[in-house]
Amino acid sequence: MDQQSKVLYTAKTHVSGGREQGIARSSDGQLDLKLGVPGTAKPGTNPEQLFAAGWSACFESAIGILVKQKHIKLAGEVTIDAEVDLNLSPTSGYSLTARFAVGIPGVDREAAQQLVDEAHQICPYSKATHGNIGVTFTLV
Repeated sequence: MDQQSKVLYTAKTHVSGGREQGIARSSDGQLDLKLGVPGTAKPGTNPEQLFAAGWSACFESAIGILVKQKHIKLAGEVTIDAEVDLNLSPTSGYSLTARFAVGIPGVDREAAQQLVDEAHQICPYSKATHGNIGVTFTLV
């Protein structure tokens, strides 16, 4: 963060128990959930689901900013279906990959692709993961 940056918000959470029957709570009480291991029948949200929801919500907001700046009229709401894979490699260990299916109604394909490309440059989650997580975007 450069010296001119201003903190707009700080998320504060407390986690205990990790993936195995853990809990996650935010300091404001808005988040209070059980954590679980992906792919099991045990109740609980897993970190990959939380990451997919957070990144896609942030990405949708980035598209919204661009739509407003460019005075683009949409024919409905932008939608994002996100998939985040938890991978295990015998040589490099655990990693993540992500896929986003993005719907931008009422915008031609070329303009929609430009919005996705630009949103990927301004979304804080995209910036944080750039070069660290394989990600693909598909227009739907």
